[in-house]
Amino acid sequence: MSDITERLDSLRGLIQNREFLEGKGLSNEVNIRIFCYDPKDEMAVRHFTDKLLSDSSLSCRLINYNLYDVFLSICDDKRITDKIPAQEEKKGTQFILAQMMRMANNVAFINKMQYEPHELGDVILITGVGAAFPFIRVHSLLEAMQPYFMDIPIVVMYPGTFDGHFVRLFDRLTPNSYYRAFNAI
Repeated sequence: MSDITERLDSLRGLIQNREFLEGKGLSNEVNIRIFCYDPKDEMAVRHFTDKLLSDSSLSCRLINYNLYDVFLSICDDKRITDKIPAQEEKKGTQFILAQMMRMANNVAFINKMQYEPHELGDVILITGVGAAFPFIRVHSLLEAMQPYFMDIPIVVMYPGTFDGHFVRLFDRLTPNSYYRAFNAI
């Protein structure tokens, strides 16, 4: 099942499956699924997620967090968004990157993503993983999210690969260890 359209259709079925929504069959593991795709399929995946998010016939409630949008919101809250280009010009890219990674850390992302109450049928959909790189790394964010979202499933749309032990963004970067998730399809 390598065709991206078929895989996305299977994902649509998975997120509505009662056992998936209840986290059954996972041997007490966290209900985190990673949907890996070839980065060349990014536009097809974006189109699919846009359609999915506007589909009122779903039997689940999707809560989408585009990591790049969350990052920009954190910057807006700190009132630095407009100042970043000038600071980068003045102090350099590495300086800005270090500052951004300190300010927009896992805690800041989780604070933006938390909501209450979590309800049966909620599914967190994480998108924008590639766009938010290198400011946030999905393997460390998922690790930090676990205590806050243990009771609802998380699906990550991931432009790269996950072999059950390592995630590799864009199939090019150095793999990062993450073993708590499952491949979605």
